[in-house]
Amino acid sequence: MEISMRRRRWRVAAGAAALVALAGAGVWSAAGASGAPAVHREDRVLDMPGAKIDTSFFTAGGAGGKRPAVLIGHGFGGSKDEVSGQAEQLAREGYAVLTWSARGFGRSTGQIGLNDPDFEVKDVSRLIDWLARRPEVRLDGAGDPRVGVTGVSYGGAISLLAAGYDRRVDAIAPEMTYWNLSDVFFPDGVYKKLWAGIFVSTAGGCQKFEPEICALYNRVASAGRPDQEAEKLLEARSPSAVGSRIKVPALIMQGQTDSLFPLGQADAMARAVKANGAPVAVDWIAGGHDGGDRETGRTRARVTQWFDRYLKGDKSADTGPAFRVTRTGGLNSTDGSAQLRGASDDTYPGLAAGPHTVALTGREQRFDNPPGGAPPAISAVPGLGAGLSGLSSLGVGVSLDFPGQYARFDSARLTTGLHITGSPTVRLKVTSSGDSAVIFGKVYDVGPDGKQQVLPSQLVAPLRVDGAKNGRSVELTLPAVDHAVEPGHRLRLVVAATDLGFASPAAPATYTVALDGGGLSVPTVPAARTASAGLPWWVWGLPLGGALIGGALLITRRTHTPTPDPELAQVPLQIADLTKKYARAGDRYAVRELSFRVERGQVLGLLGPNGAGKTTTLRMLMGLIRPDGGEIRVFGHAIRPGSPVLSRVGAFVEGAGFLPHLSGRENLELYWKATGRPAGDSRIGEALEIAGLGDAVQRAVRTYSQGMRQRLAIAQAMLGMPDLLILDEPTNGLDPPQIREMRDVMIRYAEGGRTVIVSSHLLSEVEQSCTHLVVMDRGRLVQAGPVAEITGSGDTLLVTTEGRPGEAVVDKVAALPGIGSALRTDEGLLVRLDGATATELIAELLRLDVQVTGVGPHRRLEDAFLTLIGGSA
Repeated sequence: MEISMRRRRWRVAAGAAALVALAGAGVWSAAGASGAPAVHREDRVLDMPGAKIDTSFFTAGGAGGKRPAVLIGHGFGGSKDEVSGQAEQLAREGYAVLTWSARGFGRSTGQIGLNDPDFEVKDVSRLIDWLARRPEVRLDGAGDPRVGVTGVSYGGAISLLAAGYDRRVDAIAPEMTYWNLSDVFFPDGVYKKLWAGIFVSTAGGCQKFEPEICALYNRVASAGRPDQEAEKLLEARSPSAVGSRIKVPALIMQGQTDSLFPLGQADAMARAVKANGAPVAVDWIAGGHDGGDRETGRTRARVTQWFDRYLKGDKSADTGPAFRVTRTGGLNSTDGSAQLRGASDDTYPGLAAGPHTVALTGREQRFDNPPGGAPPAISAVPGLGAGLSGLSSLGVGVSLDFPGQYARFDSARLTTGLHITGSPTVRLKVTSSGDSAVIFGKVYDVGPDGKQQVLPSQLVAPLRVDGAKNGRSVELTLPAVDHAVEPGHRLRLVVAATDLGFASPAAPATYTVALDGGGLSVPTVPAARTASAGLPWWVWGLPLGGALIGGALLITRRTHTPTPDPELAQVPLQIADLTKKYARAGDRYAVRELSFRVERGQVLGLLGPNGAGKTTTLRMLMGLIRPDGGEIRVFGHAIRPGSPVLSRVGAFVEGAGFLPHLSGRENLELYWKATGRPAGDSRIGEALEIAGLGDAVQRAVRTYSQGMRQRLAIAQAMLGMPDLLILDEPTNGLDPPQIREMRDVMIRYAEGGRTVIVSSHLLSEVEQSCTHLVVMDRGRLVQAGPVAEITGSGDTLLVTTEGRPGEAVVDKVAALPGIGSALRTDEGLLVRLDGATATELIAELLRLDVQVTGVGPHRRLEDAFLTLIGGSA
């Protein structure tokens, strides 16, 4: 990356930043401003057999002191740049961090080998060799650095493979990755065609891969089913091939909304590593490759703690429970209760713990596999916008089964609730008119009316049944999920002949399916208790009698600061039931029963019309005014005026007052001195560099334009590089180029593991810079969640297809019942729904032989905002 692109992030030391030729690679180093340890970075291109590998090396602090090393791999289709934020964060935590672009990605050359042991895996060993020669890195022996490996998806797999092939690896933290690639793309012998096609296209085409992989793809895609050679090749390049040799502490984080790498892959790796005697922790995060909240702030914090324990040897580091699962608490438009909560257990239960049998009813049923396997049923659709698969617990999802192509078996209505955690199983007898059958099993949660049904996480289990002509008894293992079934609901097992994501036999066939006794075995984990929101202290502390005691408690309520909550120590902000009414406001509340939570690494946009209560909320957060009710906690500490934890918060709220006769720098120095904190902690140079004031910092503030004053105020908020940065209308007075710079500042600030909360009326900027939103109106929470979820509930969908659909097809789509319009764009087919549902649209597109590759929302934040607040605009 060009040095000029980093001018605000890095202060380049004179002379040290000169480009140096080394093995054909550009090398540079950078040091930060005075104060707290700055991050130093060196970019190098390393020569390796058959490729040049682009790397970046991150450290922080002085030259002295040995530290453990961490390698961070990137996701498929990405590069080292996508993990630079995590690298910087770990460097500040005392690690030497090395990132690299894998072969065929970013600026690295070579061909993609899907983590080929002879190339990509050996590249990692060569990187470990390089780390062993660095003076900053702690060694366990000659040529043996203390090193951990982490990464997401493709990068997660390389962490497992590195541990299996190189004994110098000391700890790993793979996330959303695979154990066996053959099982991923050929589950139970069925070809996962949609994801395979996306995989190849994401890489840039078949020619980017090693020739044998390209040949494998072309061969399997043409045949519609795997062959033995294909299965053998993918297995050889999978972590499972060296599973018995992975004997290091492993933190395994897997996505629940993931039809590419489902939870069963994490279960297999956990069982293998645990069998080798190594410590293992399993974390089921909310999001996945199909979308949803990937909880980046929380997972990165847990990775750091994991490495603190197993690389630094810090026995006090909290590595978390052996098993944790994130559960969706729902979107509450009135009180804003938290969407995500964690449930945990002291032991990992696997996917079949606590089995509970649910009786199913239904006669033997016959259905057809249509010629060509079309039209197919729909379960998961990769790229489905805002991650609808993550909202199945709210009754939201897209699924479709065509009449005559499936069998159905129902349970009675449940008299008590049931929480599924793992993989349900059922025994079936399957008969086919041909030699074999390909079936797809899924379990729906059916509402009390018997009509509304939800497919948990949009997941389906394929199964190839060979020798089915005379009938075969088989056990169908359904996808692993974590899903609560409410009392009064029923479970519905559907066995279908087709699915959009998979290849079905092209030849028509008739299948007969019957229950083979035993009912549906549903795993439960009662020991996994969901964390509940704590009650306000005055609820459990209020005595039942005595006016004197009651009066004392009222005084305590005004003067006592609640003890810190250790469970929230890593949470930048949690607001619970916050309420404020100003004097003489009548019945009108400025803020009423407001609740939301902000995680590390998020850029949260606080939106609402004038008078919504945004600024009042921020002023309470800063301890400037007291709430009438509710609680604000920052990193577990309750906020009161003068709370010590406010030193971790930087804020720019309603402008900043500067002494006009002093220079910009003098104003900042005077402000910092007033805080009483050491001058060396101000990091004033770094803040000024981010603000981009240049030589103007030496001029009197009275000569500043409004935009310059605004940037100086932002620099003041950033003094000390606080963990939580609050900005109220930060772009006021800035011109478009300066607004773009401010957007970059906020995103980059959060990438380092810090958190930004920004209140702004520029919706287009919020949409581009924020990861999450809180929308307020009349003091109440209207909606909270990721930007994609809030913008993704409109009536306009963007459909991506294989190839550009012709005008005739577009006209046919526009003429469909319930479709308002259809327009062909460079992005795909833009369809406005006028009564039809997304499911019905997909079904009609498939009927028209349109090869759908993705369906997602196409709505701007402005549209979503106006819809949410209605007439308040």
